[in-house]
Amino acid sequence: MKKRLDFWDIILRVMYTFIGIGVVIGIIIAMRVYVVDQFAIPTDSMRPTLIPGDYVIVNKLIAGARIYDRLDFKDGDPLECHRMKGLRKVEHNDIVIFNFPINRSKYRIEFKINYVYGKRCIGLPGDTVEIRNGYFKNNNYNGIFGVEEEQRRLSETPDLLIANTVIHAFPFDFRHYSWTIKEFGPLYVPRKGGQVVLDTVNFQLYRLVIEYETGEKLRVNAQRQLTLGGKPIDSYTFQGNYYFFCGDQVLNSNDSRYWGFVPEEFIVGVVTHITYSRDRESGEFRWDRLLKKVNK
Repeated sequence: MKKRLDFWDIILRVMYTFIGIGVVIGIIIAMRVYVVDQFAIPTDSMRPTLIPGDYVIVNKLIAGARIYDRLDFKDGDPLECHRMKGLRKVEHNDIVIFNFPINRSKYRIEFKINYVYGKRCIGLPGDTVEIRNGYFKNNNYNGIFGVEEEQRRLSETPDLLIANTVIHAFPFDFRHYSWTIKEFGPLYVPRKGGQVVLDTVNFQLYRLVIEYETGEKLRVNAQRQLTLGGKPIDSYTFQGNYYFFCGDQVLNSNDSRYWGFVPEEFIVGVVTHITYSRDRESGEFRWDRLLKKVNK
């Protein structure tokens, strides 16, 4: 009898151990889905605020955790999700982690899971953003965006010293919009319910968004008439909210100045702290960045 009791005691202990491990794993997964997650910073685009080798805490409670309605989608499939109620909306100057919005080969807005960027919020839905002599401007915000010294460096850099692949900006229409990363806009950031008047020139500013929302092609026909899905169109009311994000190192950042707007549903969360940091070449631990708060 004693041997049988010892045997079942061992079985119960093993079961409790596996249950305990399962509970811990479940808590970790739930925390990453609903509360916080961690991401590595791979590039210089947010320098000096964030540098390669930083690992950052992304708070999902601020804007609300994003819950997928289905998990069996592939790259290019529509993102089907809903967002939990957050503590607040994304604000100007927040550093935000989001899914990179552009399929470069097809040049359209497309969701790709686990392909994320981290940039600073320059424009909220309904804002009008612009860049004047290298400095960010916003009609609804009078403060300084990001790192002023980096914008000053861009302002003082002669255009001839900036590569063509760097200085030219969205929508890359040199005839009608000769925008650069030094002189850009004004550009309205789409807001849900907001309406824009469209013509055969300015449609380029919103083509990606409109085609993303409708699944139809926005084109100029042979009669020089703007059409959506083959039907004439002269205005459009946006169905969702969008954001304009830029890097702090304005001379070295692939951001909204080149590809436009980020849909609200692509937002993962807001960066609040650096967990820890290691030099990517030497592996040296950067103690001065341990649990450092990321200020707006």
